[in-house]
Amino acid sequence: MHFDPSIAAQQALHRAEEADELGDLREEIVDAEETFSSSAGQEATEAFERLQSSGERLPDARFFQEFLIYITWQQVTEVTIPRYFQKGAELCDRFLERFGKELDGSDTLRQVRNIRSSFRGGLGDGEDATPAEFDEDAFKGGD
Repeated sequence: MHFDPSIAAQQALHRAEEADELGDLREEIVDAEETFSSSAGQEATEAFERLQSSGERLPDARFFQEFLIYITWQQVTEVTIPRYFQKGAELCDRFLERFGKELDGSDTLRQVRNIRSSFRGGLGDGEDATPAEFDEDAFKGGD
């Protein structure tokens, strides 16, 4: 990867707060993120799961969904198990499906594609199960 997921996560969460994406969950999310960022082990894993649960309740919060992708990579580096690689790949796929068109050519789009390749690589899917040409066609309407 050519970027730091932990820095990207902080930036995405900040943008989510600025865009008022978090709504009534803001305090809960900020508390869970502080715990996730400042602890390790079971406590961090529980905070990670709380953040993911919040993400399920905020599917249209683009910056927050981006944040979840990056913290999932952080979780993978802490607890390297297939479940987190799978979760990360799923988050990336969902993000690209929902927001890919509006992000065409952006750094965010490149970063999410890049990290998706890393998640899939961790699952043994090789470089990336979906060729870049497919992504480009899918977001521009295909042939």
